[in-house]
Amino acid sequence: MAGRSWRQIVVPYAKPDTRRGIIQLLNTGLPFLATMGVMLYGLDRGIEAALLLAPVAAALLVRLFAIQHDCGHGSFFASRWANNLLGRVLGVFTLTPYAFWRRRHAVHHATSGNLDQRGVGDVTTVTLREYLSFPARRRLLYRLYRHPLVMFGVGPAYQFVIRHRVPTGHPLRHWQEWSSVLGTNGAIAALVVLAAVTVGLKPLLLGYLPVILLAASIGVWLFYVQHQFEDAYWESRPRWNFQAAALEGCSFYDLPRALHWITGHIGFHHIHHLSSKIPNYRLRECFEQNPEFQEAKRLTLWDSLKCPRLALWDEERRKLVPFRSLRQA
Repeated sequence: MAGRSWRQIVVPYAKPDTRRGIIQLLNTGLPFLATMGVMLYGLDRGIEAALLLAPVAAALLVRLFAIQHDCGHGSFFASRWANNLLGRVLGVFTLTPYAFWRRRHAVHHATSGNLDQRGVGDVTTVTLREYLSFPARRRLLYRLYRHPLVMFGVGPAYQFVIRHRVPTGHPLRHWQEWSSVLGTNGAIAALVVLAAVTVGLKPLLLGYLPVILLAASIGVWLFYVQHQFEDAYWESRPRWNFQAAALEGCSFYDLPRALHWITGHIGFHHIHHLSSKIPNYRLRECFEQNPEFQEAKRLTLWDSLKCPRLALWDEERRKLVPFRSLRQA
């Protein structure tokens, strides 16, 4: 970025636009509620074909999570109060306690790519050398954790349906996280009771569980491929650098425009990590108007299908490598 610092480049885009935010909320929230309403109505009357709407609702829920994500960064609306209110409301539908997730995600942004600060808000990644030093049981657990069926199936289901329901830490020292988790649980319970009274518990479970599980898997996939690609960035202190971690450690997930829309433009992940204050509806224009950002590591849909096999950071080759590289090691 010769001539201009990245801070100078992103400043004009790091400004929320209330009008655009409201439009995005309406063109996502209303179709989601309508789709869920039709699906639950159909299931209540024994029309199993209504489940065909589950992928549509899941896609819209992913977009709602992208909006909640912006609220957590304080970038969706100019008002902090409005961001937090909307974030908490959306957290009920995404089964994600807003304040609890916001804190962990902030740690992820501050430590992404730092080998000395792994383990909070990220995908667990170990170096090839660390893996070779593990006992057999720990190697097996890590292999299971990185298996695609666990990473994109069992893992997302556990994270969103179970893990987000349980507060951790001391209730007095971490009272904000406890109140976030328990408050979200209470709101979810109230909605479940309301839905059970109106459409019945069975249609609700048959309808919403496939939606949340599919949306969770999509969300974890997006998060995974944005950081877990071959030429990613991992560095130890004091060599770790925030700008390098953003521009080299986050991919530009080059999706078709429709998928960029559904995913809240999170594919421009290198820009998002460089400045989390840029709302999702301004990421594309920031990318298109600044050639510096177009030189990022581009990841196509086809390229991303190869990412799940990568599991270990090879510090010598400075690449993420698959388990089969252990034979060479």
